[in-house]
Amino acid sequence: MNQILPQFQKFMADRRLALENQIPFYANWASKFIRFSNARNTTSSDLNIQLFLDDLKKNPKIQDWQIAQAQNAVKLYTEHFLTKNQLSAISETSGENKPVFPDAAAVHQKIREALRIKHYAYSTEKTYRDWFQRFYDYLTGIRKKDWKTGGASEEDVRDFLSHLAIKQNVSSSTQNQAFNALLFLFRHVLRIDLKDLGQTVRAKRGPKLPAVLSAEEVRQLLGHLSGRDLLLVHMIYGTGMRVMEAARLRVNDLDFGVNAVFVRGGKGDKDRTTILPDAVKVSLKEHLGNVQELHEKDLAKGFGEVYLPEALDRKYPNAGKEWRWQYVFPANNLSVDPRSGKVRRHHVSPDVIQNAVATAVRAAGIPKHATVHTLRHSFATHLLMGGVNIREVQELLGHKNVETTMIYTHVLRDMSHAPKSPLDALLAREKE
Repeated sequence: MNQILPQFQKFMADRRLALENQIPFYANWASKFIRFSNARNTTSSDLNIQLFLDDLKKNPKIQDWQIAQAQNAVKLYTEHFLTKNQLSAISETSGENKPVFPDAAAVHQKIREALRIKHYAYSTEKTYRDWFQRFYDYLTGIRKKDWKTGGASEEDVRDFLSHLAIKQNVSSSTQNQAFNALLFLFRHVLRIDLKDLGQTVRAKRGPKLPAVLSAEEVRQLLGHLSGRDLLLVHMIYGTGMRVMEAARLRVNDLDFGVNAVFVRGGKGDKDRTTILPDAVKVSLKEHLGNVQELHEKDLAKGFGEVYLPEALDRKYPNAGKEWRWQYVFPANNLSVDPRSGKVRRHHVSPDVIQNAVATAVRAAGIPKHATVHTLRHSFATHLLMGGVNIREVQELLGHKNVETTMIYTHVLRDMSHAPKSPLDALLAREKE
């Protein structure tokens, strides 16, 4: 380290990457990061960076501008200063690129830790651990391979993904989910780089158009719902939110004054704004009054705290009990948070919403494979049919690319602008 840090300072000075009077501070942060990483040489580099910054944020004496400076220093050190050869040399001495195959229980724990460091959702944590278990069972059961001594290789991953496609006939989305889970496992837990998976037999998916309900079918569906379920479906269809976005909605995400709903941490961890329908405002305010009464009862019993993202929880340690942070659609019962062990009132389960919609679809006799997500497709299509600009629809849906939103123009064409069938023309001539 005594040799590296002066070189790092000279590197920054020569390339004018930092002000001269700040270079010693950047070097100091790099020094702290190196010591931090050396104490955790079983963790991959990018996770070490995240852990290091998270550790700094927990120190009340370190201000936000210092954390930003530390982040810049670590980025300059790891992404600019370290050459490929230096990285290889460090990896050889620390054993970073050497395959490590702990037992299955230890791998489960490491996956959990890595995902929580990177702030993945709890549902993703369960899914990725499940895929590791299936991969492990495939290797040790079907392939009769010893995990501890033989470990796993790129070839094993290719074979497993091909096995899913050929033997189990899984959908392309399921196979892609398995691929992402194993990629995370190898990169961030086993620290093995998967380079060439081109020979994998992939489950093929043809072009698909989303199912869309007509306005009359939506009306029929709504007619078989009541109470909270009806309000939830009103919100999903009226705003275009995904099911988890609706479930995680908090009181301070609603703005009745400007008719806006703020969707926080949506797909891709992106925020956006969508419409708050006038039609739900009265019933939504009445619902919030009932939720507030429930919250006050929870507080009286010593509970009333909801989950907050870690950064908010650290910055505002008492905010979890404030009314504005409560879920708009809370669960019926208190439960133990699986991560913290605290007793909290979680948001309504997405399964509850999905089951309510499925029951209503059957009761309405709608002959389509309609789910909660179908309401989001219907929201977009009906807006386009009403003349709303596709770019505005893109913003309301939170799509990164307009090409994703363009699929609804194909649905619209199929519904409204399809060419006349030859049968119609034939029968029309007969009537003449």
